[in-house]
Amino acid sequence: MLDLSRLRALHAVSVHGSVAAAAAALGYTPSAVSQQIAKLERETRTTLLERRGRGVALTEEARHLAGTARELLAIVERAETTLEERRGRPSGLLTVAAFASAARGLLPGVLADLARRHPALDVRLTEVDPHLSVDLVARGVTDLAVAHDWDIAPLPAPEGVEQAVIGDDHCDLVVPAGHPFTARRVVRRADLGGQRWVCQPPGRVCHDWLVRTMRTAGFEPEIAHVAEENHTIVALVAAGLGIAVVPRLGTGALPPGTVAVALEPGPVRRLYALWRTGAARRPAITEAVRTLQEHWAAAAPLPGDLPSVPGAPGAGRQ
Repeated sequence: MLDLSRLRALHAVSVHGSVAAAAAALGYTPSAVSQQIAKLERETRTTLLERRGRGVALTEEARHLAGTARELLAIVERAETTLEERRGRPSGLLTVAAFASAARGLLPGVLADLARRHPALDVRLTEVDPHLSVDLVARGVTDLAVAHDWDIAPLPAPEGVEQAVIGDDHCDLVVPAGHPFTARRVVRRADLGGQRWVCQPPGRVCHDWLVRTMRTAGFEPEIAHVAEENHTIVALVAAGLGIAVVPRLGTGALPPGTVAVALEPGPVRRLYALWRTGAARRPAITEAVRTLQEHWAAAAPLPGDLPSVPGAPGAGRQ
């Protein structure tokens, strides 16, 4: 008999591409995953992993077995969903993938609320890129994903994956204190030419939005500084090194030296929860999605409510 936990380890290596990445996704140590694969090799009398430089690659036999593992894990998921549905309450393990600012600005409260309301439910969070998370759901690696899209890049929902809207995250134009834009009630996109920008790296939706929007307005944006995290971007703006478009979720109150100005039309990114169709009836999924929507409705800032600067009431509002 093939051990399901060992098949799960092989499937994770197949999906994530390395033992270390599989271990991180499963919540194990790399050594534990390697041991599971070694035991599976002994059980099947088959070599499953081959050394390739500093990493490993699946053999042809391992790829076939990983495909079978995926099918078996889907059957187990359906069985677990049926049992949980019959119990009528959220329980068991629920894995959640979320992008960075949602993991920081939304999920802590949601996870704490779920733990308080449903002690039989064990929710585990992993921070991942929003578009990677959709694929993780589709492959059965994670149960639920919190992702986002912009108007220039709709979020794809592959066959077998369902989604629900959590809410809209409004973005602000953040400029250094003393910048000419701080004297305006709103700034229009046509007024943004000739500015130095701080933004995320190429390939990120925020970066692509900026480039496309500026080109549509007739400008080629001068991107002076590139940073991954919104907090770093805001710190660079506070130092007077450029301006930026920053989503509100996970950013928090702006630091001294920065001012948020309304941009018209204002950019908005939409947040979604995504899960596999086969798990749609699972009480843990429905309760987690409901809690996400509930927390967003209670905490999301309104379009006209710009973030303030600590210690200077009103200084961050224009």
